[in-house]
Amino acid sequence: MDNSDEVATFLTTRRANVTPAQVELPSGPNRRVPGLRRTEVAMLAGVSVEYYSRLERGSLAGASDGVLHAVAQALLLNDDERAHLFDLAKAANDSPVPSKRRSTRAQNVRPSLQFILDAITGGPAFVRNGRLDILASNGLGKAVYADLYESAEATLPGRPMNLARYCFLDPDRSDRFYPDWATAADQTVAILRTEAGRDPYDKDLQDLIGELSTRSVEFRIRWGAHDVRRHATGMKHFIHPLVGPLDMVFEGTELVADPGLHLLIYAAEPRSATADALRLLALWTAAPPLDSADLSVHSIRTKENDS
Repeated sequence: MDNSDEVATFLTTRRANVTPAQVELPSGPNRRVPGLRRTEVAMLAGVSVEYYSRLERGSLAGASDGVLHAVAQALLLNDDERAHLFDLAKAANDSPVPSKRRSTRAQNVRPSLQFILDAITGGPAFVRNGRLDILASNGLGKAVYADLYESAEATLPGRPMNLARYCFLDPDRSDRFYPDWATAADQTVAILRTEAGRDPYDKDLQDLIGELSTRSVEFRIRWGAHDVRRHATGMKHFIHPLVGPLDMVFEGTELVADPGLHLLIYAAEPRSATADALRLLALWTAAPPLDSADLSVHSIRTKENDS
């Protein structure tokens, strides 16, 4: 198993996305291909047409960092796409692995990491792997994603809640949870595509991609676009079934002590409607018997004043 097909399709789709005008080349009236020609990319990157054609056929093995940077610049790759190109080159240069795909070892969160998650009380926090399995969470994380946990338990009891499986295989729930489902779906697939470039021999990841491709047309369409995304910072928008809209910033980082695992923390703008909603969810988490009728901004502020 190699990644030559992945390399070829990624470079081809990126080339098709760049117009001559974007790189200050004449467009001409008789162009038969979308985007740039191979000859134009080769010229911009400072390599021969033969060499670039070999790269675009999927052969990144042996390509120097300088060549990769030049190709990335010629194709106007963003930071995430550039990192993905280097991941593909690293995978192409790695020693061959046995023909049988390896299965990722079971990933269990260390107790000390769970203690840290539990100590975060102002916003949702959780740990996930590259396949988008949620492996551990704090109380608010479980409350925000309560519908997702319920969905996972109903369909695959005993297995981690997976954000991609929820997004594409439980459309009724996920369409209600994500106010902009299409954007959430695009980002989900781009994260998986990035992980597949980083580790193309992860059997569990390939099995998940195969399952989603088989069962979801929406996933197959997005997977074919070869878009990538490093999920490090940004905004999250959800519609919670109990407290309504949640608009949060997030920061994420890969855990140095646990390669492949990512810690993500969400937070609301102070004194915002989302901040009030998270406090309501915190009360609900601390006291599960609380009736949903008590989940209102008035009730939470009354309880805070009483304390």
